[in-house]
Amino acid sequence: MNATVRDVRVAATSAEFRGAMRHLAGGVSIVTTGQGAERAGMTVTSVASLSIEPPSLIVSINRQASSWPLLKRHGFFGVNILSADQLELAERFAGKGGVQGEARFSGAEWTTRVSGVPLLVGALAAIDCEIEHIVERHSHAVLIGRVLDVRAGPRGAALAYWQGQYVVIDQDVDAVKLAEVSLPSARALWD
Repeated sequence: MNATVRDVRVAATSAEFRGAMRHLAGGVSIVTTGQGAERAGMTVTSVASLSIEPPSLIVSINRQASSWPLLKRHGFFGVNILSADQLELAERFAGKGGVQGEARFSGAEWTTRVSGVPLLVGALAAIDCEIEHIVERHSHAVLIGRVLDVRAGPRGAALAYWQGQYVVIDQDVDAVKLAEVSLPSARALWD
């Protein structure tokens, strides 16, 4: 079924929408593209699985990003899911400190797999993708990526973004905290 765009009055402002979306926690990843001296990357929170069979994912990219022309030209990208101890990399690839282009890759170990795009050694997971389809809408483009290769890194705490700041999600620590809070109230239901 194709969606139809209707002429409906929009009451939401960009600021209201941004504020609402801050309530949605997102995993932090670095999307990389290009090869050799012509490589680029950016920090994103807009990665999601699309399909397990065949393995594919989606990522939303701002078309004003410096990586956008390289993504379109090369047709491949990497998704590097960051651990909590990779906060400095997340900030660097988000443009903090004015670091751009190739300089963003310094200070970290990178490798390549099938497509040749940079993949972060030590990421929670590094996913090598081929662009299967691009949907350009408004300020962004949605990339549908066919997964070519997956490399899982060491298990650890994840880096997330919520309420305008980076937060750590640690399964072991957070599971204990949740159990302490929820088990007493769950027991009360059965008593």
